Amino acid sequence: MKIPFNKVYFPAREDEYVLEALHSGAHCGNHAFCDKVIALMKSRYGFRNVFLTPSGTAALEMGAVLAGIGPGDEVILPSYTFSSTVNCVVLFGAKPVFCEVDPRTMNIDAGRIEALVTPRTKMIIPIDYAGVPCEIDAIMEIAERHGLIVMQDCAQSYGSVHKGKPCGSVPHLATFSFHETKNFSAGEGGALIVNVPEWDLRASFLQEKGTDRRLVLNGMKNKYSWVDKGSSYLMSDILAAMLFSQLEAEDEIREKRAKVTAAYLDVFGPYVRRGLVRVFEPAPYVTLNHHAFWTVFDTEENKRRFMALLREKEIYVYIGYLPLHSAPYGQKLGYRPEDLPLTEDLAARIVRMPFYTSLADEGLSYCMEHVQHALHTVYG
Repeated sequence: MKIPFNKVYFPAREDEYVLEALHSGAHCGNHAFCDKVIALMKSRYGFRNVFLTPSGTAALEMGAVLAGIGPGDEVILPSYTFSSTVNCVVLFGAKPVFCEVDPRTMNIDAGRIEALVTPRTKMIIPIDYAGVPCEIDAIMEIAERHGLIVMQDCAQSYGSVHKGKPCGSVPHLATFSFHETKNFSAGEGGALIVNVPEWDLRASFLQEKGTDRRLVLNGMKNKYSWVDKGSSYLMSDILAAMLFSQLEAEDEIREKRAKVTAAYLDVFGPYVRRGLVRVFEPAPYVTLNHHAFWTVFDTEENKRRFMALLREKEIYVYIGYLPLHSAPYGQKLGYRPEDLPLTEDLAARIVRMPFYTSLADEGLSYCMEHVQHALHTVYG
């Protein structure tokens, strides 16, 4: 049996909705299925305003423009994240300032942020690694003390909850990804959440190539004009139809993914208790969306042995992110591997396990049997 790292899940009505969108003839952004997705997201999680985008990357870029990020600004973010998080900073000429992680979650260590704030700091971009929410309340307190904007990168945390509040509902801006590797997929897709009412109108201009077309669609003008910078930050309605079917099935998807999390916790538990590996430790006030499962091994050599044993059985485990500060472009910006020793060390020993919704239905026993065997072979 082959267990891939990721596999797309197909809810019952996906074909029906995609064909409906296809035959509607309205394929571009902000049509019927986009409206349905936005309404569902707002009704389920109370998001104030939602702008669907072609990707999570595009949502980050749109958010950076909306926040006015530019040359001379500094933005604090973790080094342990995907390149999209930092590209929205450097793309507009600002300087990324990398922060260490909390080893319990691999999210930004909120206790280290304030020491990095300078007169040039304009924004903080925390992420929710593996769907585990960052300490957004503490981050917002720092931002308020220093007059900073917070854009939470929730690419992996749609449906996770922190202290009773859905991820994305607290900061000034938040972004989601609906890439095929996420719990809910449009193939490619994303969303920007805008929690500052005064930014709504400009966000609509940015999304529509810098035009005030939204005012025309709302019957407030007869024709639209170029009024601001912008780009085509719009999700196709066909992709929104895919996404709508996924979000409708959220409870079903969460239940299946929770089963996968429980199975991994059961297999890794004895080795965690022996202090040989560690797994994520979400706070008790966190509700997970069950996006992913990761573990940090005691040594790089044991990590390599574990991965090799599973790949022999066609179980495709994966490494985590390569830290941005020590990546080639990070070093071009002047950073060195030793600048963030904790991030560097943990990233070298972390493993991401195969995780997808239908694993709960087929292959879970096979996967756990061989994970257990690999752990026993490595550690005895």
